[in-house]
Amino acid sequence: ETHGITFRIQISVKELLDTDVLLKLLFHLPVNYPSTLPDISVNSDQLTRAQCMDVKDKLLEQAKKHLSEPMVHDLILWIQQHLKYVIKQSATVCNEKPTLSKGTSTEDGIWMLLLHLDHMRAKAKYVKTVEKWTSDLRLTGRLMFMGRIILILLQGDRSNIKEYLILQKTSKVDVDSSGKKCKEKMISVLCETKVQSQHKRFQTFEVKEYSTLDELQKEFESAGLTTLFSEFVPPLLK
Repeated sequence: ETHGITFRIQISVKELLDTDVLLKLLFHLPVNYPSTLPDISVNSDQLTRAQCMDVKDKLLEQAKKHLSEPMVHDLILWIQQHLKYVIKQSATVCNEKPTLSKGTSTEDGIWMLLLHLDHMRAKAKYVKTVEKWTSDLRLTGRLMFMGRIILILLQGDRSNIKEYLILQKTSKVDVDSSGKKCKEKMISVLCETKVQSQHKRFQTFEVKEYSTLDELQKEFESAGLTTLFSEFVPPLLK
């Protein structure tokens, strides 16, 4: 009653090479949980200590989004779905950026992402899914259709942008030629950059259709993104 509750959970998760990773999670729920975040400990024989620490940090990040509501079940579901990407991201940071310390300015500020989709077979469902993700992750921007061109332009916290990318690449958002649900395989990240002072901030996320390239260009120009448009969009017409 004075120290809260501590319990252990073991879950098996498919990792990068489809091998099972046994995660041993220790949750300590303080007396005033869920108004206070739980303490979390992560161990696994298949992961390095650094990778376990990265998993713990990501779980705590997710926990902050659920503050004041029960969260343990959501956290377990989240790590089951995202473990391989946390580990992959951890390896990338270790290999490519050995001097990058936590809290550096590279993660600060608002970021922007421009994606190109090859097609949408189940358009209505796909659009609804994108709208839900952007709402959940507090991202603004545009889903833009112009002829055969499909673009997604997003603005928001960099961590949420990255979370969106994971969802986009790992969820069954469309259907294949036989009508079976499938993941998005024909997606290109055209640009991922920090929002600059000359860029206008989108206040909402909207789905828009344009009948001409000029209309699409004006959308970019009104947001101070003329250079972004000229660099990435015309080549898609070739």
